[in-house]
Amino acid sequence: MAETAPVSITDFDTLVAEGAAVPLQGWDFSWLHGRASEERAPWGYAGLLADRMARAGAALDVDTGGGEVLAGIPRAPRLLVATEAWPPNVEVARRTLRKLGAGVVAVADRPPLPFRDAAFDLVTSRHPVHTWWPEIARVLRPGGRYLSQQIGAGTVRELSEALVGPRRGRETQTPQWALAAAGAAGLRVVDLRTATLRTVFHDIAAVVYFLRKVVWTVPDFTVDRYRPQLRRLHERIEAEGAFVAHARRFLVEAVKPG
Repeated sequence: MAETAPVSITDFDTLVAEGAAVPLQGWDFSWLHGRASEERAPWGYAGLLADRMARAGAALDVDTGGGEVLAGIPRAPRLLVATEAWPPNVEVARRTLRKLGAGVVAVADRPPLPFRDAAFDLVTSRHPVHTWWPEIARVLRPGGRYLSQQIGAGTVRELSEALVGPRRGRETQTPQWALAAAGAAGLRVVDLRTATLRTVFHDIAAVVYFLRKVVWTVPDFTVDRYRPQLRRLHERIEAEGAFVAHARRFLVEAVKPG
């Protein structure tokens, strides 16, 4: 999401209807251009992905979405496969990744992955919903590696709390959790970095679209269920000019011992 000036529409019902009508296929957030922005993580995941893919012979991208991020690599491995669990994204990904000669496999959102043991020397995933560490270790060859940019615990907490109030409970999606889970699966973490990224919403349409698309932010979100909270947030945005939250990300790279 690029940093740009906000749009000028201010009517609450018009904005909510606009955000509720946008199709959700793929993992392309370009509709938010001019409505919302998010800082990029300093490590440059796209560049790291391109580098690792250029050196791989057989690679798997898990939870590829619409294939938009993977499609940016300049050089594909000899064998490239992507998986996606949300049915509307599968055909989008197949069209997007056709130019790379990549196969796209529709999968369930739980193990096992439909591949033989030690099938890949690289597994990647950007913003996976779940990371099935034992499965990643299983499909990696000895000496292979896993590269992932993950959504950290408490990401855009300010937004979720604006709708549902303060949340309590143990947070598991942390770098420390990833380190322990990777080790338990037999992988050795060689890189682990964290970042907190400023995320700005300029209108309530952007909030509605974001909550519909990034469903884990408020899992039971619908416009009708949260209309009073959305109206209060709209009034806050109108008064303050924007709503600011903070996304949390971490990069993890792990190797399967040879």
